[in-house]
Amino acid sequence: QPVPEAPWQTACRETGAYLQTQGAPTAGSIGGEWAVIGLSRAGLLSDETAQSYEQTVEDYVKQAGSVRLHHAKSTENSRTILGLTAAGYNAANVAGVDLTAGLTDMAYLRAQGTNGPIWALIALDCHGYDIPQCADGEEQTTREGLVAEILSYQCSDGGWALMGDESDVDMTAMALTSLAPYQEETDVKAAVDAALTYLSDAQQADGGFMSWGAANSESCAQVIVALTALGIDSAADSRFVKNGASPLDGLCAFACEGGGFRHSDEQMESDGMATEQGFYALVAYDRFRQGQTRLFDMTDIEVK
Repeated sequence: QPVPEAPWQTACRETGAYLQTQGAPTAGSIGGEWAVIGLSRAGLLSDETAQSYEQTVEDYVKQAGSVRLHHAKSTENSRTILGLTAAGYNAANVAGVDLTAGLTDMAYLRAQGTNGPIWALIALDCHGYDIPQCADGEEQTTREGLVAEILSYQCSDGGWALMGDESDVDMTAMALTSLAPYQEETDVKAAVDAALTYLSDAQQADGGFMSWGAANSESCAQVIVALTALGIDSAADSRFVKNGASPLDGLCAFACEGGGFRHSDEQMESDGMATEQGFYALVAYDRFRQGQTRLFDMTDIEVK
């Protein structure tokens, strides 16, 4: 007798199939890197799709004409590094351009607030990329420097904020995801523990999370990714089960019939960003259950 699927498994399977029917991913935020990452980590990314995506990145990189894809947003480089690596390509050589070289200056990363250093660290760590030497007059990026920078942004309540000292669930979860490989370090461990307490306190009675005052699927998704990165079972850890409801239940409350996720209760239809984040979160949890590498630890992927 086959074991019936859990709701999160159904949502994961249906959304994977749904994403495969959406047009081929191209370089960009929606319908781009996050879809590639989810499909790749679920084992659903075909070679054809990976190749066509990589072509669009080559065009994007040539158009940018610089190792920095955007003059102010370092997350463009970080996201593209993650997408390329997930697709099986070496982000240090895209049509002769080293995208990691766009992340060598700490001042450039810092210009984007909390997001910059967090995603730079996740991107550089996704395949153990070396950090190239920065240009003269720039502040050299190092892994230690990035960890210290991220720790310095932690708010008094244990969480992280996009700006200021008002913590936000999503930023806190992303910070935890970036720090996960370093959690053995004493100062990092203390920061992680404080952040987990913040997130546990922020969790709603239905297992879900709010950001900017509204319950939404992406906040659940980011928490699930963070917990899997830290080796914590989101379905079973007592800190994250309220009245029997876990972050998985919180996320699946936004699942659409036949695949996809809504952003909020007000929405009736699936939302591009919510769908991509919800999917990669469930894939992260599935990988965690199977003892595979964490979502953004892509060292199991051979890059060409």
